[in-house]
Order: sequence, then structure tokens, then C-alpha cells
Amino acid sequence: MPAAPEIRVPLDVPQKARTMYEENYRTITKGTGRLMLFAGDQKIEHLNRDFFGEGISPDDADPEHLFRIATRARIGVFATQLGLIARYGEDYADVPYLAKLNSKTNLVKTAQRDPLSSELHHVQQAADLRERGGLNILGVGYTVYLGSEYESVMLYQAAQIVVRAHQHGLVTVLWMYPRGRAVKDERDPHLIAGAAGVAAALGSDFAKVNAPKRDGTYDAALLREAVLAAGRTKVVCAGGEAIDVEVFLRQLYDQIHVGGTVGNATGRNIHQKPLDEAVQMCNAISAVTLDDAAVEEAMKIYRGA
Repeated sequence: MPAAPEIRVPLDVPQKARTMYEENYRTITKGTGRLMLFAGDQKIEHLNRDFFGEGISPDDADPEHLFRIATRARIGVFATQLGLIARYGEDYADVPYLAKLNSKTNLVKTAQRDPLSSELHHVQQAADLRERGGLNILGVGYTVYLGSEYESVMLYQAAQIVVRAHQHGLVTVLWMYPRGRAVKDERDPHLIAGAAGVAAALGSDFAKVNAPKRDGTYDAALLREAVLAAGRTKVVCAGGEAIDVEVFLRQLYDQIHVGGTVGNATGRNIHQKPLDEAVQMCNAISAVTLDDAAVEEAMKIYRGA
């Protein structure tokens, strides 16, 4: 297991919220400084395409499947929309939550209009639900589409969300995705490094990026530029579409040990599986992320050994 790092509290966290910020940061990273984020925000992002159909467990058709996984598995934090947390949180009060404050569907394509994902909920509403419901809402998340003609709207909202979240002692994760007609290659390593740097300039604690590719080829070493560009903002990689489990775990291991990231934000590779298998997948991911487990050891966990 990696040594517990010092928690650097940003200066925009007021004195009265410092202890809560430190506790929240320590909780979502399990004291390791690394992040295993279980992503369940695709109910809006991808509509029902990711939850029903060939190759997807029937368990996944019900939104409660996400909460059942989150309460049983070893995760750092479960990211989903505030509305779902309000609906299911009473029955899953032990889950560590990250409230996703913006989302958009994938119906409007970039060829029709550049992406705009505006704020759906405010930080104050997440903080109010935390207090009123006694829930473990530890952080908030927001997506920025850099390169969109509407990026100024999202940059402003993201900046305000980071400041307000820190005022409440909440940890922040920014989804940083280059996207729009001005973007020729969304996976360009230099561009993704720039996006990670923007997250740092906005003051976020974590930046979630897609794994970069050069000439269409994935290489974990390409993440090093993004990690350097982000500085004290920590970088995690999106899990992407469901792939072979061992391949996924190998990529994750390399992202951490070759690329220098601090973890992952994984959705489809977890929740499209039946409940027991999804829990084992979470535990395998956590072993790699939080314990420095080898891929072979993580595969044994996935197989239930």
C-alpha cells in the first residue's frame, strides 16, 4: 500500500472547514492519496444505452444496481447525480458520495452543435442534502468540454463550483474532456495535458481525463505530460467502454506506475456486470489502486479467490 501522503489543504478552504476537507479527502482516498471513483453518472450522459442490451447484465436496468454495488464494494467514492442520491440515499446512507453537478445527454452531436453541459445543481444544494439527510456527500464533480464554443460558460461554472465546494469542505473532481468542432483529436496527449493543467488552474483537487493516444495507439507513458501539467491537482483516468477484465486491470496498473496517475474513475467496466461480479471487479480495481496489488493478485480477487 502506498504511504499516506500529507494532505495539502488549498487556501480557499476556510479555517472552519479545514478539518472536514481533510476528513473527506482522507476518506475518498482511503488514506492513500489515490482515488478509486465508481462512476454512475451515465444515466444522463448515455441514456439507457449503457444499462440495457446485449452483453449487459439485467441487473443494470435498475438504477438501484449502482447503489447496491457502492454499498457492498470497496470504493473510494460513488459519483452520481444529486437527484439519484436524494432518491436512494436514505437506504444507502453508508455510501461515500460525490455529487455530479452537471450532465448532458449524447443526443445532440458535435456536428450539430458544440457541447454545453451546464450546471444542474448547485454546491449549496449538495451541502444541504448532506446535512438534512445525514449522507456522506464528500465531494462534487463537474464536466468541462474544452474547445467547445461554450467553454467559457463551463469554465466559469467549474471555477465557482471549486471555490464554493472548498468553502463547505468538499473535495472536487473535474471531468476534463477536449471536445467540439475545434478539436481535431480528443485523445491527443498534448491536448489532454493542457486539459489537466486547466483543472489545476481552476483549483480542482482531481482531474479526470481520458487516456491519451498517439496516432491511435494507447501508451500509459503518454500520461506523464498530463501529470506534470496538473501539478498538485491529481490525475485519474476514465475507465471507458467495457473491455476484457485483465486488459483493463493491466492498463490501470500501468496508468499508475508508468503514467504517474493516482487512480481511476470507472463506470461501465463495473456496473454492466451482475451484482456479485461487479463487487468483485470494484475490489480488484481497489486492490490495484489502493494497495499496489499486482494484476495477477487483482485477478484472483475478481475471480472470488
